[in-house]
Amino acid sequence: MNLKPSLAQLQKEHVVMELECIDRMYLNAYVPQLTTEAGVAGFVRGYLGHRFASTKQVAAMTESFVQSIMQFVLDHKIDLVRFQKGQRKDDVMQRRLVAFKRKHREGVVFIGVAQEKARVPRTVRKVFGHDGGTIPWINYSTAHVNFYYFYCLDEEFGPFFIKFCSYFPYTAKLCINGHEYLKCQLERRAIAYQALDNGIWWTEQLRAAQRICDRFDQQKIDAFFRKWLRRLPHPFSPKDRQAGYRYDLSILQAEFSLTQIWDRPLNGRCFFEEVIRENIDLGRPEQVQLIFSRKLNKSTVADGRCRTRILTAGVVPSLHIYYKNTHSKQYLKAARRGSGLRTETTINDTYDFGVGRRLCNLPALRQIGFEANRRILEVEKLSHDCGIGEQSFQQLQQPMDIDGQHASALRFGDSRVQALFAVLVIFSLQPQGFRNKELRLLLTQALGSQDPQSITQGKMSYDLRRLRLHGLIQRIPGTHRYKLTTIGLRTALLYSRTFNRVIRPALSQLTAPNLPQQKSKLATAFHNLENQLTNYFAEKRAA
Repeated sequence: MNLKPSLAQLQKEHVVMELECIDRMYLNAYVPQLTTEAGVAGFVRGYLGHRFASTKQVAAMTESFVQSIMQFVLDHKIDLVRFQKGQRKDDVMQRRLVAFKRKHREGVVFIGVAQEKARVPRTVRKVFGHDGGTIPWINYSTAHVNFYYFYCLDEEFGPFFIKFCSYFPYTAKLCINGHEYLKCQLERRAIAYQALDNGIWWTEQLRAAQRICDRFDQQKIDAFFRKWLRRLPHPFSPKDRQAGYRYDLSILQAEFSLTQIWDRPLNGRCFFEEVIRENIDLGRPEQVQLIFSRKLNKSTVADGRCRTRILTAGVVPSLHIYYKNTHSKQYLKAARRGSGLRTETTINDTYDFGVGRRLCNLPALRQIGFEANRRILEVEKLSHDCGIGEQSFQQLQQPMDIDGQHASALRFGDSRVQALFAVLVIFSLQPQGFRNKELRLLLTQALGSQDPQSITQGKMSYDLRRLRLHGLIQRIPGTHRYKLTTIGLRTALLYSRTFNRVIRPALSQLTAPNLPQQKSKLATAFHNLENQLTNYFAEKRAA
């Protein structure tokens, strides 16, 4: 009998290259002192020296900034493109970039203009004093203003763009790509590689490539940004910058990718088909907790912010997992000699993980994103390849005594044990762990009881003790909370999935083989076996 290889076996034997790299990053450039109404008022009154705080006082700065952009276009003979509504800006860049690379190593490819909504300070009249008089006042609101896109090529970072809002306080956004940085660095070091559309599928020095990816950090990004601020039109004068009105960077969006290149397209396709078949429930809250190591509250679960989607574009499927504002996806990337599996986690709000947005928090986000990718693969392999040895299995089926404490068996066919393991998976790998009371309530629901007192605290302590003595859970030091051990996670997944996906469906076919809706190959085979045994015994008795 030919058995399909397991996911762990496919990963171990057929992945020829593996690379972790930050992919696209979308950064917000802002002046920290000018993010609030009070800060803007302080700039106008305290720094510029005007009597009243009004955005009219910075109109000259806005006009000067726009004029400097127009002069920059004329001085460097750069095309000014007005984007149409619905036009893909990246497509315009790709068409122009090919011709630009033939003549230049770096520089501004073109400048685009688009009208977009922005959060900007506006002047309103506010009542002041008892006589009903009014004074100008600053309020932040939204408005449609012109944005200027500087599409550029850097010899170290590759293609990127910076877009400036033309309205005070001139916030900007920077978009860079870690894979483009990697390609540029490999070329500078004369290291041969073969490129994917967004990444690489082969290099002669994989370790060197991974080191380059690991060193793509906040210091390099900040220095790169300062370099181009010096080259492009700047809305703030040197005097303004000396006074402390300088741009800072925060993270709006960061993509963390794991690319695995397979030796043959068939193996990559086989892996991904098995992943989709076995992990349609990967976006459920209990599974999302495993991936992101976060405890979910009721509001997060209730508003549908944890879910799984499988999308098919043509014949290329993709698996999508959502947690709050974070999105993880898996899909196949085409390569010349094989296929690549891309596992990618995109963090759109760093506060989902209790991390700040400033660029200095990139190391913490890097750890969260790359660990999420690894956990996705680990959960997928565990759910498909759960295995337990005969000796370990028998130990769970028998009672045992450890250090004078008796632990009853955890028998596979026991409905209470099955419910216990199904509930335990929900809480596994949570930093906070779980208490007796929390587990007792969920176990009551899993057993179908309406009475929350049907399982007493003593009965729950009995279950926790036997789980602990069998090595499936451990107490978190200094607390009354528990968490699953590694073998506990695997055992719980094996018990619950084998029982629900193999034993129960098979028995439902065997116990009612004569019902039309229950006809199956398994039931037919058992029916034929019964007939053969009946005929055999009849012949023996006749003899």
